[in-house]
Amino acid sequence: MLVEQYNPFGQIGITVLVSVIPILLFLICLTVLKMKGITTALINLVVTFVLVYGFFHLSFGNGVGSIIQGIIQGLVPIGYIIVMAVWLYKISVNSGKFDVLRSSIAGISHDQRIQLLLIGFCFNAFLEGAAGFGVPVAICAVLLMSLGFKPLQAAMLCLIANGASGAFGAIGIPVGIIDTFDLQEGISSLDVSRMTALTLPLINLSIPFLMVWLVDGFKGIKETMPAILTTGITYAVSQALFTIFLGPEIADIVPPILAMGALALLCKKWSPKNTFFLSGHDLEYEKHTAKDIIKAWSPFYLLTLFILIWSLPAFKGLFAEGGALSSLVANFTIPGSEINMSLDIIGATGSALLVAVIVTILTTKNMTFQTSGHLLKETVKEFWVPIIMICAIIGIAKLMTYGGMTMALGEAAAKTGSAFPFISPILGWIGVFMTGSVVNNNTLFAPIQATAGAALSTNSTLLVAANTVGGVIAKLVSPQSIAIATAAVGQQGKESTLTKMTLKYSLGFLVFVCIWTFILSLIL
Repeated sequence: MLVEQYNPFGQIGITVLVSVIPILLFLICLTVLKMKGITTALINLVVTFVLVYGFFHLSFGNGVGSIIQGIIQGLVPIGYIIVMAVWLYKISVNSGKFDVLRSSIAGISHDQRIQLLLIGFCFNAFLEGAAGFGVPVAICAVLLMSLGFKPLQAAMLCLIANGASGAFGAIGIPVGIIDTFDLQEGISSLDVSRMTALTLPLINLSIPFLMVWLVDGFKGIKETMPAILTTGITYAVSQALFTIFLGPEIADIVPPILAMGALALLCKKWSPKNTFFLSGHDLEYEKHTAKDIIKAWSPFYLLTLFILIWSLPAFKGLFAEGGALSSLVANFTIPGSEINMSLDIIGATGSALLVAVIVTILTTKNMTFQTSGHLLKETVKEFWVPIIMICAIIGIAKLMTYGGMTMALGEAAAKTGSAFPFISPILGWIGVFMTGSVVNNNTLFAPIQATAGAALSTNSTLLVAANTVGGVIAKLVSPQSIAIATAAVGQQGKESTLTKMTLKYSLGFLVFVCIWTFILSLIL
């Protein structure tokens, strides 16, 4: 906070009414006025600047500095990661490796309940970790359709499955972004990552059961119980271990591969008593050699390897103060403001992805730097608007934090007393429903959650984690997710139908998370 006080009106009620304007404006512009996200974000940025400058007395220089900081942090690390992740995915598709990868998954079992777990759950989670931003739902829904699933059914199943992975896609950005906020009590992305391990495994274990039940009822659950348990336990346990010991970056990269591998090994020794076909008959799949399959997965092996290296404490230590490469980190004060920044390009996760891209290009026979350059241009063209939107939203969050709005809202939230931990996930749910992104949700509301936790003497890290988990559950019904899913399966115009199909499951998970967060707040 860079202002003398967070209650310039002298009455907390009036201050809160003004402080909540940016949040309400987001909601109104997106849902009532149905504006585009980028338009909403830019209008909100201007309004927030006027509010903190005119009413909260944030200096003009610090206000501009807040926006500059938001732009820089929106580009690095977030924009950098988005572009590199999607670029690698496009190279995999263009080279034909992705088609081989897809066939290798579908050919593990001919039972379509098992295929649903492999593609709808495991591969969905993997793509969320590798690319995110609508890629997993779009791709996996189309894949399920090609296997005989009905369009809206395929979209619904993929949206529900995405609830197990949305917190850490792509490359852990929704949680990783927390390091850019300078939250109260020094809460880091690793702290929040560890705290999610108290809640997400319970959701991760339940989703495979729910998916199979939606396709084949309790009979399907009974017949595929070994597959469901193998998938759910492997994924939930391994993700929890990664989030606890390494952080969020590869929590959606390695666990789904492990779950897929465990399920594939199981299918070599076991198969359901009855083979389930939606269409009533088996489908043919193109077969590939083990060598071709290994090559097809190579871009993602490389991605995992280099992110692991970049995530190691020893590697990060190279760029820390006093480290061997600390001179490569730019530390500066934004001109005209009091805001200090640190910019680390080489140590950023995006650079790990860039190395993976370069090695993939060099080791792929039918991929040239010229072709990959065109794919990079295509990626930038597709994502420059979302990246600008992210920059604007981070700028809004910085203005609210430095101007005292976040502190005022946190103090107001604290007045709900011991009931706030129950409400905390709902705030995250609303954030993702409004913006369609767990990244944007944490950018807007994580500082408020942390401030409320400090005021209530409640575990602030728990509340920020609850904000994340509540947001993930909203991805099942957020207008952005619904639009991507319906477009992918060729059902534009049926967004309301798909929303009705997923809403009850989203709300059911939300109720559970609210109750569970409240229980945890009494223990921690």
